[in-house]
Amino acid sequence: MKCLSVFALVLVVLGAINWGLWGFFQFDLVAWLCKGNTTGMARVVYGIIGLAGLWSLKLMGRCRHLCCSSEGKGKGCCK
Repeated sequence: MKCLSVFALVLVVLGAINWGLWGFFQFDLVAWLCKGNTTGMARVVYGIIGLAGLWSLKLMGRCRHLCCSSEGKGKGCCK
């Protein structure tokens, strides 16, 4: 499971980079690599990245130290 979580996190980061490239330069890296954003391969890549994002939601529960600052302790932030 740990290996799958790391792989999912890498895919989420790649997805974020793709969105950043689109936002700043209107360049879709996945579409460029797959020769179009509606090709079967591109749809598979987009789908896998989407599933990785859903899988990574479970990692959010493990990130208490990021969500709760030292000031938040004792105020019910981290239970």
